[in-house]
Amino acid sequence: MSETKSIDPEMTDEPRTTTTGESDEELRAEWTAYDFEGDPKLSVDGLDVHYGDEQALHDISIEIPERSVTALIGPSGCGKSTFLRCLNRMNDRIRAATVSGDVTFEGRNIYEDDIDLVELRKRVGMVFQSPNPFPKSIRDNIAYGPRKHGDVRTGLLAKLTGRDDAAREEELVEESLKQAALWEEVNDRLDDNALGLSGGQQQRLCIARCLAVDPEVILMDEPASALDPIATAKIEDLIGDLAQEYTVVIVTHNMQQAARISDQTAVFLTGGHLVEYGDTDQVFENPRSQRVEDYITGKFG
Repeated sequence: MSETKSIDPEMTDEPRTTTTGESDEELRAEWTAYDFEGDPKLSVDGLDVHYGDEQALHDISIEIPERSVTALIGPSGCGKSTFLRCLNRMNDRIRAATVSGDVTFEGRNIYEDDIDLVELRKRVGMVFQSPNPFPKSIRDNIAYGPRKHGDVRTGLLAKLTGRDDAAREEELVEESLKQAALWEEVNDRLDDNALGLSGGQQQRLCIARCLAVDPEVILMDEPASALDPIATAKIEDLIGDLAQEYTVVIVTHNMQQAARISDQTAVFLTGGHLVEYGDTDQVFENPRSQRVEDYITGKFG
């Protein structure tokens, strides 16, 4: 374990970044330098986020590997969900939020002025904490995105012009539900209202809805926090399967969950600082930051 050093508030512009129960220590760049094979799917450089006068994230730089699961952990209010929303510009919906820095996806900064946000959020999808199915049939929940994006053409005009893609839509619905491990449970009631599904089924339906528009990255904000243990286990198994084809970034308050399902873990602590980032086994078994060790062992948070 690296020796901790106290911050002298008279000698630094860096704000105090600790709360009750935390040690004072300097942030070290080597604690967040994570080497991996291949090119990153997402690269974040010098990211700052403010909500009005309050700074929520401080100078975050991180690279996220493709086709893997990256867990974001830390106590409440440390900026995990804010960071996640920066990856597909969902913070644009918050009037008080201002974002500076670069988030590079497929070689382009997504904060450039001419970025197509609809296309971005199609390629970098989001699954929220509470299931939010549309008050429509199971089938229509899955087909809604592809229809909106023009990936599936339906209706009278399509039929009259010989361009009816109804069969393709059926295939898409089936494939998406199979990928979300839900097909066997709902294939005989696709026209039922999705709000009649259980909470765990609704969350997997929302994942299937995300998959239906063919994303490359899936962002998940505590997707199992409102679910019972059995439903949670199904979501965790599903995340492991999805990482074979997609890049998954997940916020979780459940450290055991992060340890089970992720390939790498990023630890955010008080003040919106990224304190440590690396292989999940290393972060949990041999953290380099004393504060991270204290957090993982339950001394605060």
